[in-house]
Amino acid sequence: MTKRMTIPAMDIPVYADVDVLVAGGGPAGVGAALAAARNGASVLLIEQRGYLGGMATVAQVPAWCPYTDGKKPVIRGIGLEILNEMKSRMEPEFQAIWGDKLNWVPIDAEVLKKLLDDKMMEAGVNILYHTFVGNVIHGNGIVEAAIIHNKTGTQAVKAKIFVDASSDADLAYHAGGQFAKGGDEGELQPGTMCFVMSNLDRLKYMEYVKEHGPSLKAAINEAKAKGTLRVARDWAGISWVNDHTAGFNFGHVFGIDGSKAEDLTRGAIEGRDLVRHIVEWLKQTIPGFANGFLVLTGEQVGIRETRRIVGDVVVTADDFMQCRTFPDDIARNSYFIDIHMAKPTGGMVVSHLPPGESHGIPYRALLPVGIDNVIVAGRSISTDRATQGSTRVMPNCFAMGEAAGTAAALLAKQGKRSSRGIDIEELQRQLVRQGAWLGEDVNGKFQEAVI
Repeated sequence: MTKRMTIPAMDIPVYADVDVLVAGGGPAGVGAALAAARNGASVLLIEQRGYLGGMATVAQVPAWCPYTDGKKPVIRGIGLEILNEMKSRMEPEFQAIWGDKLNWVPIDAEVLKKLLDDKMMEAGVNILYHTFVGNVIHGNGIVEAAIIHNKTGTQAVKAKIFVDASSDADLAYHAGGQFAKGGDEGELQPGTMCFVMSNLDRLKYMEYVKEHGPSLKAAINEAKAKGTLRVARDWAGISWVNDHTAGFNFGHVFGIDGSKAEDLTRGAIEGRDLVRHIVEWLKQTIPGFANGFLVLTGEQVGIRETRRIVGDVVVTADDFMQCRTFPDDIARNSYFIDIHMAKPTGGMVVSHLPPGESHGIPYRALLPVGIDNVIVAGRSISTDRATQGSTRVMPNCFAMGEAAGTAAALLAKQGKRSSRGIDIEELQRQLVRQGAWLGEDVNGKFQEAVI
């Protein structure tokens, strides 16, 4: 039985009273904070690290997943704005290769950190770094304040509307929300400790790729058979920032629940150990990597899934496969279902939509059952497990965040505290005006909004 203690009642200061509090500074939180501020709301963005970007910067995920459905961009608005401005700030050799591309674009984490700082300052977003939400004050389905912790101490933040962009739905969890997690037996996708290497020779590597392919599949399988490489999957994601620096999404750490500090600790230790092993194998085996230098690993192991809220609607695999459209769509998704094996001996689950096809993400999937002034954005929205394997990626999180932040600002402006009190057509019209793409029917319906 777990021992427990009682904390005496605390009289804590109110740090801020704002229209919109955004918890989490990953792509969903970035989209939410910028959209809310640009729509006239007073915004406080809480982030537990000292910079924004989420998995792109915290975990060193090396590339953006596709922004397009194979024919056109489906992620537009703030997400596309961030992508294009990041590319414009990178080195000329990078721009020559990636300037007009929207799929699998490599991420320069340091460029992205500075870009996101600049965007927040321009929009008038108040940021509080090195801070996390540890609890909430709530009752009758309304969150009155978030309890935050940092070096200053314990404080409260009051808001009209709360946007939970914490990836793990931490705010909704503390408010008593309902959740699903992982598969039928609680299994979760593994984590990956991404890393960056420098002093590489891209041109020599590309000569090797011409003959053997870009995923290192043959070399990995040969090494696994010999017992010289201990990875579960015969694939390596490599994204080149320049001719001598690349980011790697390579290897898995199993049995990690990213909503538990103990698991994140084990994931960090095992992940760094695995990276060292992989780096030595790359240097000894792959042309262009012999003189490579490990620059850094992620601050934490990259997490693919934890909690999913139970929302007013659950987006299902059938919705995905049927490319279903909802009357309250606030984003579109075309990324394939991508569920990594939960055990080293398992297999991947992958399912693609045809080029040019996508499905809608309804506003109701962002609303946790039983909580009335919290909007959830990011990989913890209300879906089944298969669909979460698709909607979880960073471009989608930008789009969901922009919708959540826009809705929060519209509600606050109207003096409403119920997330369910939004005028859906007004929200959709404003999203289209901001450059979002909600499907041909919805965008056509509100075409006057962008004229």
